[in-house]
Amino acid sequence: MPISAYVFIECTAGTARDVAREATKIQGVKRANATTGPYDVIALVEAPDINILGDFIVTKIQGLSGVLRTQTNVIVD
Repeated sequence: MPISAYVFIECTAGTARDVAREATKIQGVKRANATTGPYDVIALVEAPDINILGDFIVTKIQGLSGVLRTQTNVIVD
């Protein structure tokens, strides 16, 4: 069974919309939106297991231009 998580993304100033748009192009990202509040983008992601999810976050999401840091919350229900 796949694992799903919300990834809260903090971006450099003025890049939130670009980061959200680029994130939606990544396979495994189900949705990404620029938001207000402490995080600039929130993405819903899915991966086959927790190890692949971790690698996915580090290489794909954190690798996007404009991303400063992420916080990942795994969905449990």
